Amino acid sequence: MKIYTKTGDSGETSLFGGTRVSKHNLRIDSYGTVDELNSWIGLMRDQPVDDAIKSFLIQIQDRLFTIGAILATPPEKEKLKNGKERLNISKILDTDITSLEDNMDNMEKDLPPMTHFVLPGGNPSVSFCHITRTVCRRAERLASALNENSPIDPQVIKYLNRLSDFLFVLARKLSKDLQAEEIKWIPKKH
Repeated sequence: MKIYTKTGDSGETSLFGGTRVSKHNLRIDSYGTVDELNSWIGLMRDQPVDDAIKSFLIQIQDRLFTIGAILATPPEKEKLKNGKERLNISKILDTDITSLEDNMDNMEKDLPPMTHFVLPGGNPSVSFCHITRTVCRRAERLASALNENSPIDPQVIKYLNRLSDFLFVLARKLSKDLQAEEIKWIPKKH
């Protein structure tokens, strides 16, 4: 199979199930941003994180591929007329979300309590993590906008929301582990 098909040369692409849409369609933008997020998670795996976190990041990447497949499937293509699933796509489960929460809880045990917002930065690995977090928030916003136009599985938005929280905690953990200064944001009084 060749990687290029030439079917997208006119600015259109196919969703799961064959529906053709423009490449700037909100559904394409949503799963394209999840794909971008998945690449940033891959970059986070290349950072000095412990093996347990690296392994968990691989699980997250797997879940992001699932989310991409969910977002690439228009609702009318999800089920056959008899109600059975047309495409065998995995789902995001409650256990996927609690796994993010459990990992956050474990990381937070060793972190000082949050008293202020913190400025992103302090070390390139910390900065990469914050960029990954902001891409995750963008993916969440796009999924939310898509959901208003064409309902998607609510677990997708919930997972992306929790993942951005996880990435924030991971950035704080990296700051501590790498002895990077965590600068508090204290609003100036004018």
